[in-house]
Amino acid sequence: MKWLKRILIALFSLALLGVGAIVAAYFYVLPDLPDVSTLKNVQLQTPLRIYSSDGKLISQFGEKRRIPLKLEEVPKPLLQAFLATEDARFYEHSGIDPVGVVRAAVVMLTTGEKKQGASTITMQVARNFFLTRDKTIIRKIKEIFISYHIEQLLTKDEILELYVNRIYLGQRAYGVGAAAQVYFGKNVQDLSLSEMGMIAGLPKAPSSLNPITSPARALARRNVVLMRMHEVGYINQAEYQAALAEPIIAKYHGAELDLYAPYISEMARDYMVQKYGEEAAYTNGYNVYTTISSDLQLLAQKALRNNVYAYDERHGYRGPAAVIWTGEKPENTQIQAELAKIVPVQELMPAAVLAIEAQQATVLTANGETQTIKWDGLKWARKFINDKRQGSVPKSAKDILNVGERIWVRNNGQYLQLSQVPEVESATVSLDPSNGAIKSLVGGYSFSQSQYNRVTQAKRQLGSNIKPFIYAAALEKGFTLATLINNAPINKPDISQGTAWRPKNSPDIYGGPTRLRVGLAQSINVMSVRAMRHIGLDAAVAELVKFGFNPNDLPHNESLALGSPSVTPLQVAAAFNVFANGGFLVEPFYIERIEDAYGNVIEQANPTLACKSSGMTGGIANDITTAPANMQIPSVGAQSPAQCFGQTGRYAPQIISEQVAFLITESLKSVIWGGGDWSKGTGWQGTAWRAAKLIKRHDIAGKTGTTNESRDTWFSGFNPTLTSTFWVGYDDHGRQLGRTAWNANGEPDQITGTESGAKTAGPGWNEFMNNVLKGTPEATAIPPEGIVSVRIDLASGKLTRKTDYTSAFEYFVSGTEPKEYISESQDINNLFNDAPVDDLFQ
Repeated sequence: MKWLKRILIALFSLALLGVGAIVAAYFYVLPDLPDVSTLKNVQLQTPLRIYSSDGKLISQFGEKRRIPLKLEEVPKPLLQAFLATEDARFYEHSGIDPVGVVRAAVVMLTTGEKKQGASTITMQVARNFFLTRDKTIIRKIKEIFISYHIEQLLTKDEILELYVNRIYLGQRAYGVGAAAQVYFGKNVQDLSLSEMGMIAGLPKAPSSLNPITSPARALARRNVVLMRMHEVGYINQAEYQAALAEPIIAKYHGAELDLYAPYISEMARDYMVQKYGEEAAYTNGYNVYTTISSDLQLLAQKALRNNVYAYDERHGYRGPAAVIWTGEKPENTQIQAELAKIVPVQELMPAAVLAIEAQQATVLTANGETQTIKWDGLKWARKFINDKRQGSVPKSAKDILNVGERIWVRNNGQYLQLSQVPEVESATVSLDPSNGAIKSLVGGYSFSQSQYNRVTQAKRQLGSNIKPFIYAAALEKGFTLATLINNAPINKPDISQGTAWRPKNSPDIYGGPTRLRVGLAQSINVMSVRAMRHIGLDAAVAELVKFGFNPNDLPHNESLALGSPSVTPLQVAAAFNVFANGGFLVEPFYIERIEDAYGNVIEQANPTLACKSSGMTGGIANDITTAPANMQIPSVGAQSPAQCFGQTGRYAPQIISEQVAFLITESLKSVIWGGGDWSKGTGWQGTAWRAAKLIKRHDIAGKTGTTNESRDTWFSGFNPTLTSTFWVGYDDHGRQLGRTAWNANGEPDQITGTESGAKTAGPGWNEFMNNVLKGTPEATAIPPEGIVSVRIDLASGKLTRKTDYTSAFEYFVSGTEPKEYISESQDINNLFNDAPVDDLFQ
C-alpha cells in the first residue's frame, strides 16, 4: 500500500507538472498566437480569370491555382479519402487527437522511425493559415493551441471546407478543385474513386508523390489511401478492387480555357495590375468579363490566319525548318522524339519527310502518325527568291522537298498541306457601332511568337484609308458626291516638304474630271489632294482630330491626303465607326464588368452611346463636355444619361452630321459595288470589288489602303452592326510586302502584281465579314432627314432629264443638289469654267 501511495503521489505530481508546463507554454507563446477569428472571413487566394462577354474563360493568371468549393460540392468519397488517410477521428476529437498522438509515439518507440504522423486536419489548417513548416518544438506548441482555438470558433464542417480548399496538392494546385483540373482536366465531381484516392494521398508529400513527376510513388500512395478507406468501411471490397485495378492516367492540364484570345486577355490583365496592384490582381479572385464575342473572336482569328497563309504561300517556299538526318534513316521513334521537342505554331505541326514520290510526299508527324501530302498540298511551293520574285512552278515533289527534312504541315480543312511559319504580320479589331464595344481583337499571327499587340501598339501609315475623312471635310465645305474634281496630274507641286512633291495615281492613269463618289470609290490620289487643297490643310488636320486621331501624328503637309500619318488599327476602326453609326465618336472599350471572388460587381462599363440627347435637333452637338474615363481610354462625351439601343450610358459627341455620315457611307459602298451600267460599257469597279463577289449584300461599305512601296495594307469597313479593320505588313517598317505573279497554287490569277489593300488585307476582311453576316438579314439603307435624291448626268454631275445609262440618281444634302440641267450639246470640257474652285482643275 505504501508503494501504491507513492506511485499515486508521483503520478499526481507529474500531472500537476504537466498541467503547469502546458499553462506555462501557453502563456509563453500567447503573445505570438494569431487571431483565429480571421478564419471566419478568410479570403482564399484565387487567380484572376478573364472571360468573354458570353462567359467563356479566356485566360487565368496567378501563381496559385485554386477553385474554391463549398463542402457540399466536394464528392463524399473524396472527403472520406482524406479522413481515412489524414484524420480518421476528425469528428471525434477537439483539434488534438490523443489516440493519434499515443499511436504515433508507440510506433516511433518500437521502430525508431517516425512512420505515422499525429497531425489532425485541424492542426494542418492551423499550420497552413498561420504557421511555417519549420520542425521546431515551439512551432508544434503553437500549432496545438491554435488548433484548439479553431475548434472553439468553427464547426467541423467549416474546418474541413477550409482544409479541402487550402491544402497544397502539388503543381501549384491549392485545394481539391484545382488538383482535379491540374492532374486530370476534370471537375472534382467527375473524378473516379481511384483519382480521388490519388489526390487524397498528396498532402503527405505533394512534390514527391504526385503522378506527373513520380507516377510509381503516386500509385503506391493511392493504394494506401484506398486500403485505409476499405479498412475504415467507406468502400466495399468490390469498389476497392475496381479502384486498385484502375491505372493512373494523369498529366499536367493548364487552365481549361474555353476560348483562346491571348491579346485581349493580356490587355485585361495589364488593366487589373495597373488598377489593383499585382498581388491583389493575381490573388483576390477577380473575374473580368470583356466585351469580346467568342463567336466573332474565333472568326477573326481564323480569317486573319488564313489571309496570312495565303500571302505567305503566294510569295514562295523558304525551305525546310531543319534537316533531321542525311544518309541512313533513324528509327521512327527517334524521329518522333526529335519532332516532340518542337512546339506547334497555331495550326502548324512539325513533321519529317520520310519518302518522296512523283507528286506526293510521306511524312511522320510528332504524334507518330504517317501521313501523305498530295500534290494539291505541295504545288504552291515555288522557291522564294525575295519579296518581289519567286522561282518557277514546281513539277514534282522532288523540286520542293528532300528526305530527312523537318518541315511544317497544316490541315487546311480539305487536305494536309506543306506550310511554313509566316514572317508577315497582321492585326484586326472589330467594334460595335452603337457603343464602341470591342467584339473581336487579334494583335498578331501568333501570341506565342510575339506578344506585341499590333491593334493597340503598332502605329503604321494609314494610306488611302484616310480618304473618307478628307472627303467628309470636303462635304462639310460644300462639296457633293457629284462635285467634279480633275483626275489629272498635279501641275502645282507642294514645296513645303523641301522638294517639289507631285503625287501620282496608282496605277498611273488619269481620266479627267471625275465625280467625288467615283474618286473615293476608286481611291484616286490626285483627287484626294485637290479636295484637301480646297478645304485647306489646317481644316483637314482639324477634321482628323475630330475623328479621334492624335494631332501629333498628323504631318502638316499635303502627304496627309494620301495617308502619311501613322496610327493604330484601333484608332482606324474607331474613326470608321463614326460613319457606321451616323456621325458619333463612341469610345472603344473592352471591359464589360469586373466581379470580385463572391460575384459582386465592382466595376461596370459606362459606355458612350451613339444617339441624340433631347437637346439635339439633328445637328452636331455643341455642348459636349469631358466626362471621367470609363476604363482605359480618355472619355469625351455629354454627362447626361441616355437611353439608347436599350442601354443606359453617356452620350457620345456627334462630330459630323448624320447626313454627311450617310453620304460617305454610300460612297464607301461604291468602293465595293462600283457603279455605272456594264451592259452599256460605262460600268466601273471600286477597289474592293472582291468583297462584293464574296459577300453579295449591299449593306456593307469599306475602304482599301496601301502605303508607299506597299509597306502597309489596310481594309476597313462596316455594316450597321459591326465595324472592322484589317492591317497586313511586316514589323520591320522598311520591308515591303512586294509583289507576286502567281497565286498560292502556282497558277496565274487575279492576285497578281504589287501587294495592296485590296489584294493583301481585303481578303481577311472579306472572309471575316462574310462569316459574321451569314444568315443575318440585310439592312435597308434609309436616308436620314435632310437627304434628297435627284437624277444627275454621270459625266457632268448636273441635273438631267435622261433616264438612260448616262444618268443615275444621286444623294445630296437638301439644298446642295444641282439646280442646272445639262444641255444635250454641252461639252464636258466647257464645265471647267464652272468649277467652284480653280485648284480643282489645276
